[in-house]
Amino acid sequence: MELRELGRRAKEAKYEAALLSTEVKNSLLHKIADALLADADKIIAQNAIDMENGRKNNMHPGLLDRLLLTQPRMEAIAEGLRQVASLPDPVGTVLETFERPNGMKIEKVSVPMGVIGIIYESRPNVTPDAFGLCFKSGNAVILKGGSDCLYSNKAITDSIRRTLLENGYNPDMIQLIEATDRSVTAEFMKMKEYVDVLIPRGGAGLIRAVVENATIPVIETGTGNCHIYVDKDADMQKALNIIYNAKTQRIGVCNACESLVVHEDIKREFLPLLAAKLAEKDVEIRADESAREVLTDVTLATEEDFGTEYLDYIISVKTVSGVEEAVAHINRYNTGHSECIITENAEAAEKFKKQVDAACVYVNVSTRFTDGFEFGFGAEIGISTQKLHARGPMGLRELNSYKYTIVGDGQIRA
Repeated sequence: MELRELGRRAKEAKYEAALLSTEVKNSLLHKIADALLADADKIIAQNAIDMENGRKNNMHPGLLDRLLLTQPRMEAIAEGLRQVASLPDPVGTVLETFERPNGMKIEKVSVPMGVIGIIYESRPNVTPDAFGLCFKSGNAVILKGGSDCLYSNKAITDSIRRTLLENGYNPDMIQLIEATDRSVTAEFMKMKEYVDVLIPRGGAGLIRAVVENATIPVIETGTGNCHIYVDKDADMQKALNIIYNAKTQRIGVCNACESLVVHEDIKREFLPLLAAKLAEKDVEIRADESAREVLTDVTLATEEDFGTEYLDYIISVKTVSGVEEAVAHINRYNTGHSECIITENAEAAEKFKKQVDAACVYVNVSTRFTDGFEFGFGAEIGISTQKLHARGPMGLRELNSYKYTIVGDGQIRA
């Protein structure tokens, strides 16, 4: 279908989406969750084609992990939609009420954005997640996935559209751009007359391309060069468990730990324990000169290492003299995503929380919890690393704007 026809259909569908009752939206989300599970074998079979193509194209293991769909992951997708159905409907919420001296009554009311465009890479789980959140928040959505997950995205979108149609609702509340050439993506980014907001999800190159080239307003979801700082007053066993989880549980995600900062007072005791723990997953350590006094056989970290989101079994290590230097290092190299301090010192923790510039700042918790599902939002549309409108995991409320309604009794302005 021609791209602008998709836009025209989405613009019509957004008005229908905005008027759906909470009960209808919730019922449809449950039916779509059921349909995706019923279609799971077909979807996984199509995903296998994408996986095979990815291997042939030497796709990075971390990206292959993002691309993979399994029965447990399909069940998690369905559960995410059910969670979204269980959440309060943000549409029509009265955010503020006040009355002017002339008697005008003013209400600030939440309303859908309209048509949300999403550009993403090898993450087929984004397709149902994005639909669920956009649909519950009263929006229509146009999806532009990468060519590397085209078969998966088509199968998921077909299941959702079929379920909407079978239940008497407009299937154009979700549409997928199937063309894979870059000129189509470039055109999509400039469809301001049809698309109200654009959200990129993927690597640094994709996000930069969208931010720099789109004429549609963009909500930037950033990459994750996430740090963990191990303070001199840290519980070392707690630190080892958290770092191991944050680094190795899933390497291809934006909330994985990529950079480690260690207080110099504990480096001789802590770093050998850390190296032994990370060796269980063959994690490569790239460390500064101070850390290499202890870990003599590891690679010397470069300036580039400190600013890299590896998405791999690699981690950088920087030693510091205290929380102030740790904060300065983190604020220099981070991407505004998720940062953590491990300490039993309440003063150090408070200083870290106040001074680190990031969407999510943790104390004694794995950075892997930066996630809409883990925050109780259901599925998420992305992790916003910008500061306007939305920051951190973006759930339903972040997909609404607002308008003012003003009621009077004949007032005119002098």
